[in-house]
Amino acid sequence: MRDIHDILTGGADAAPAIGAPGRAPLTYGGLRALAADTAAVLNGWGIGRGDRVAIVLPNGPEMAAAFVAIATAASTAPLNPAYREDEFDFYLSDLNARALVVPAGADGPARAVAARRGIPVLELADDPEAPAGTFTLAGGAAAAAANPGPSQADDEGLVLHTSGTTSRPKIVPLAQRNLAASAGHIGATLHLTPEDRCLNIMPLFHIHGLIAGVLTTLAAGAQIVCAPGFNALKVFAWLDEVRPTWYTAVPTMHQAILSRAARNPDVVAALDLRFVRSSSSSLPPPVMAELEQTFGCPVIEAYGMTEAAHQMASNQLPPGQRKPGTVGPAAGPEVAIMDTAGQILPQGATGEIVIRGPNVFSGYEANPAANAEAFADGWFRTGDQGVLDGDGFLTITGRLKEIINRGGEKIAPREVDDVIQAHPAVDQVVTFALPHPKLGEEVAAVVVLKEGATADERELRDFAAAKLADFKVPRTILFRDEIPKGATGKLQRIGLADKLGLTG
Repeated sequence: MRDIHDILTGGADAAPAIGAPGRAPLTYGGLRALAADTAAVLNGWGIGRGDRVAIVLPNGPEMAAAFVAIATAASTAPLNPAYREDEFDFYLSDLNARALVVPAGADGPARAVAARRGIPVLELADDPEAPAGTFTLAGGAAAAAANPGPSQADDEGLVLHTSGTTSRPKIVPLAQRNLAASAGHIGATLHLTPEDRCLNIMPLFHIHGLIAGVLTTLAAGAQIVCAPGFNALKVFAWLDEVRPTWYTAVPTMHQAILSRAARNPDVVAALDLRFVRSSSSSLPPPVMAELEQTFGCPVIEAYGMTEAAHQMASNQLPPGQRKPGTVGPAAGPEVAIMDTAGQILPQGATGEIVIRGPNVFSGYEANPAANAEAFADGWFRTGDQGVLDGDGFLTITGRLKEIINRGGEKIAPREVDDVIQAHPAVDQVVTFALPHPKLGEEVAAVVVLKEGATADERELRDFAAAKLADFKVPRTILFRDEIPKGATGKLQRIGLADKLGLTG
């Protein structure tokens, strides 16, 4: 497969492609026709290959269908519908968007920014009675596209921004070939066939849901059933109705699902999941074990990032190996460990994780300084620290920018997480750097306890001290009902001290 147009050619005409709870599915034949109609409409409005179309739609089948249909003729730029006006102003300007797609009749900050900036607004209308994902576009003006016709392998297919937790968000342009390669890698890792059915609960403005959920499924000729976002109170009803063969999520979603599993024993017993996938942040081994015990299937932890069009490494389905605490061997691109001088290190040595391969982007847009720092001899520096074992399985020891420097002692917060997470009362934990007047940084952690469980700071510190050197034991442990998360449900260490009000 070379591009998204190729991805859509695989499924049988009558086979279900995109579905939603309570809706009839859109078939592959219907999706191909929808994509062709959408491409013709966009071309007729002067939008063609490489032109960026920002998409601000709620999660669901129309968002999935709009992403793939628009990407066959232009470049897609999905944005979080929860952004405020200032955020939309930054992203729409930074992207130089040629058009903005919003729900028909919807008013909001994205539309207001587009009007102020002279960006054409295209209204997407759906029909609840039609197959899931069916839509029409309106609002464009007739014009000639500079580059009409189907998108090609080297054309941009998707553009996203980095999270910008430590600096201004950087633009990540992903070529059609990057997206197709990643979809192929993930499908091969998961042994997907047209008989598979994925329940998507991931946000569709994020690389994880767009590629692992939508494109990978379509590349296999299988069915993607799109829920309207993640809702722990509804997920078991969706699982019961959809009966997926797999789903993919971030660890906080898995934990929320587990917290309600005991209340839905009949649904759990009736499920026939082939596997469960986890990615986007580290999956605590106790959570992995509980998922496998609850659902009676293997849990596959993978390692991904936007710059790699998602997947870089993944644990394996049986009879392959799963090593809890690792993200598996390379699963698409080459993966290596590099030192600060740019030398590739041997197995067993800790250093920066670097990658290269067909799914890896070519560089940040208009940012030569960031590219000079990010690439070394053809390898992309991920910014993550890790080590490869003798089997080639990768353990991520931390984000380089998240490493805590306590008076010269370097502490990987994930190591502390894994120890505290093993306490039977702990549901979630995030270890982070707390500014300190003498040491520079001190180790702190915020903990969410399991429902009905009790533990105090002294108990958890003593528990950690039994397995960690004294300088790694958190001096401050806070208890909260919830830990602040990013837009995709990921727990974020950087800036957590500020969010918790500890730096004022």
